[in-house]
Amino acid sequence: MAKPMRKVVFPVAGLGTRFLPATKTVAKEMLPVLDRPLIQYAVDEAVDAGADTLIFVTNRYKHAIADYFDKAYELESKLSQSGKKELLALVQGTLPKHVRCIFVTQPEALGLGHAVLCAKQVVGDEPFGVILADDLIWNAGKSCLRQMSELSQRENGAGVIAVEEVPRDQTDKYGIVDATKINERAAKINLVVEKPKPDVAPSNLAIVGRYVLPARIFELLEKTEPGAGGEIQLTDAIEALLGERSVLAYRFEGTRFDCGNKLGLVQATLHMAMQDPKLAAATKDFIRTSRIAG
Repeated sequence: MAKPMRKVVFPVAGLGTRFLPATKTVAKEMLPVLDRPLIQYAVDEAVDAGADTLIFVTNRYKHAIADYFDKAYELESKLSQSGKKELLALVQGTLPKHVRCIFVTQPEALGLGHAVLCAKQVVGDEPFGVILADDLIWNAGKSCLRQMSELSQRENGAGVIAVEEVPRDQTDKYGIVDATKINERAAKINLVVEKPKPDVAPSNLAIVGRYVLPARIFELLEKTEPGAGGEIQLTDAIEALLGERSVLAYRFEGTRFDCGNKLGLVQATLHMAMQDPKLAAATKDFIRTSRIAG
């Protein structure tokens, strides 16, 4: 039986330039979708998947995420004294008590592969997950990472990568896989190409921000030369991993919102508002009347 996934890596060192000037002082992962930052949705997903150790790979300038998950003594004291129990529970509930956070610094922005490699000493010799927080994936049932972790367990520790179809003319924005179908949701990956032009892309099946990987990926990353964009690409190490063991592409149950851009963040906010019983009717009415006004 393969080891269960207990650690999840969050690469959060990016500068979030698409959201300037807001991200001049606020980490993009702290941008709110309703009343919760993006990183909270990502952490909740990791916890749902069984993680008890969360590894944030950050840069030396970004402290907001650490502050967010730290204890807010003054705020909690004031809420307690004021009898605001519901608000106090929200503030104290950002992280379950059995879950710990570890922060690792990425000294240079050398790509996603390098960011993952920075977590090697904390992860050790066990399978782990990777979540890119600006890909918010919502599902009413099991979270995306939980689905992937359970599939990896069933397949004796196979690597699992989340994928979805994208328009053919957008393949140069993603890692693209060629895969042989196993069932409705899973396929065995034959080839991975980082950001291929549409005319040479092996498919339109794109990698999105969720991975379950074996510890072996660290050794492969250490041997990986800079690739597309002069960065150390995680997809190049995954391509090397394919020569040793099975890696599966997984079409997850759920809806993905690309919150790395403004439209995706707006769409996610509207979607989450529609899931809130207190906001759903007013949100629906706003959307309807806005269409008429437009």
